[in-house]
Amino acid sequence: MYNLSYFKENDKHILLQFLHKHPFALLTGSFNDGRQVATQVPMLVEENNEVLILHAHIMKNTDHYKAFLENPQALAVFTGPNAYVSASWYSNPHIGSTWNYMSVHLKGNIRFKEENELRALLRKLTLRFENGNSESPTFYDNLPDEFINKMLPAIVAFEIEVTEMENVFKLSQNRDEKSYINIIARLEELGGDSALIAEEMKKRKDKLFPQGVEWDEGKFIS
Repeated sequence: MYNLSYFKENDKHILLQFLHKHPFALLTGSFNDGRQVATQVPMLVEENNEVLILHAHIMKNTDHYKAFLENPQALAVFTGPNAYVSASWYSNPHIGSTWNYMSVHLKGNIRFKEENELRALLRKLTLRFENGNSESPTFYDNLPDEFINKMLPAIVAFEIEVTEMENVFKLSQNRDEKSYINIIARLEELGGDSALIAEEMKKRKDKLFPQGVEWDEGKFIS
């Protein structure tokens, strides 16, 4: 992960919003012998006395479940939109092109839960992703008992108490104002994820380039 101060988001509220908006995380770990595992799961993020807790479930009898039984250390990677940024859009185009993206890395130890906790989690998950619609046929309480009793033995709930959080919000903060504005325009033209990155850049423009403050191009490292 880039450890550059100008590519960091320091507002915890913004980071929490990001986690809630992009809940489908990459969960990684390893066996004690070093073999790595990874899976992608939707996660709920809760804050308890300023401590972040991740909640999710995975299938049993899989490599990632077996690995976490051996070694509970886990890394969850939450990512948002990303976009290619051509150096031809810069005031000085004779340097390398790059990629803009946003990512939050959360580390901690997994704790697997009992069946009653799994049921409670499934209620929260289904309600969250059905947009609070408790009348939805796929909300946990509306699912047939036969289906639930068949599926529950195959999955296990877990939580991760976050002990370390890092982030990269790489949004061309190291470019001059003219380049920055042009990048936004070019990304908007492309649409899709590129336009979403442009929107994030717009939110930061006034703070990066306050009126009356002259930009020092040597201030940042490319």
